[in-house]
Amino acid sequence: MTSRKTSTPGRDNGDKYSVLLPTYNERENLPLIVWLLVKYFGESGYKYEIIVIDDGSPDGTLEIAQQLQGIYGEDKIVSAGTAYIHGMKHATGNFIIIMDADLSHHPKFIPEFIEKQREGDYDLVSGTRYRGNGGVYGWDLRRKLISRGANFLTQVLLRPGASDLTGSFRLYKKEVLESLVERCVSKGYVFQMEMIVRARQLNYTVGEVPISFVDRVYGESKLGGNEIVSFAKGLLTLFATT
Repeated sequence: MTSRKTSTPGRDNGDKYSVLLPTYNERENLPLIVWLLVKYFGESGYKYEIIVIDDGSPDGTLEIAQQLQGIYGEDKIVSAGTAYIHGMKHATGNFIIIMDADLSHHPKFIPEFIEKQREGDYDLVSGTRYRGNGGVYGWDLRRKLISRGANFLTQVLLRPGASDLTGSFRLYKKEVLESLVERCVSKGYVFQMEMIVRARQLNYTVGEVPISFVDRVYGESKLGGNEIVSFAKGLLTLFATT
């Protein structure tokens, strides 16, 4: 009985976790990631909702989200606009988790994020591929070199106080996320990096949890030449202005 009590703290203190799932052409992945989220939240006992933020997917992702609402209930699955700010407006939780919907971020790590946050009352907790037993699986050597190089350059130029700036699997106190989004001007991959840099500027505390990042199961990766150029420009902008 004791272990069961400790595994369901979310029912005791009123905390609720709103998961923001940005999607674009994720009709194959969305049912799987939602099923996994329901499974791990159900097992851990934390209160939650899943907010799908679809960016006009032509493959019918939004229709799949609406079908999932019918299966799991509108109190658990919410469709909300095309941007983080829309998702935050719909969020009823006092904590917000942002993760990819393409199965590269596994929901099994979420209880560890929550435990880490409570352990130090952190303002945000970030998943890291570059510390402890974290890692990347399914990438070719080119992609790994690009990611490692981007992270190294960021560490040297910005000294952010976090080991993984380009990852997007994070837990935030809701008011902290709102404050950071108001101040961030970047888009794409640079947005995640700027969030950590702004958090450091505002003296927010950052915890880290090692995660295994697995390349997307269905669909195509969005990383290409344009994204790399945009990242480099964004990095230099942040270096010059922070």
